[in-house]
Amino acid sequence: MKRSSANQFPSLSPNETENLLDVLRVRFHKHMSRHADCTWELIEEALLAQPEKFWSIAEMERTGGEPDVIGQDEASGEYLFVDCSAESPKGRTATCYDREAQMSRKEHQPAHNAVDLAAAMGVSLLTEAEYFLLQTRGEFDVKTSSWIHTPEEIRQRGGALFGDCRYGRTFIYHNGAQSYYSNRGFRVKLSV
Repeated sequence: MKRSSANQFPSLSPNETENLLDVLRVRFHKHMSRHADCTWELIEEALLAQPEKFWSIAEMERTGGEPDVIGQDEASGEYLFVDCSAESPKGRTATCYDREAQMSRKEHQPAHNAVDLAAAMGVSLLTEAEYFLLQTRGEFDVKTSSWIHTPEEIRQRGGALFGDCRYGRTFIYHNGAQSYYSNRGFRVKLSV
């Protein structure tokens, strides 16, 4: 990987790019119910037109997110890549919500927080609506939970939101933003 001058993130080598495309292509065809109205050829074309986004998708993959397309924005035409691992990505667990929450812990401070890790990957946490959309594409987080983007009015009061799927139903909860658990990570998105 080398750092791209046009982008703050490293760029993948041609071989790394081709390997990532192979992984994404196989996953796309294996899970057609997630994106019935999309074609791989158009998605690959969109990816190749925005090579600066490959590194972020590679980071989603490296940390266990198993990124896949779950839809297309009608207004912009962009495809929405989201973590589609069955459980919250293993490489992103045991994180509190954000830096303020992380720094507020006097004891047992976690090494990372979800908001900063997502930004470092060049991606964003799922919103509540996007988390519900993801759950229409399958059942995710049936044993784990995932932090989601928290509205400022909740965050100002010390809370943060997370979601999971239990009993065949999606739930959104709140917790202190400074809390962290080995089975709670975070899911992210990237528009291409």
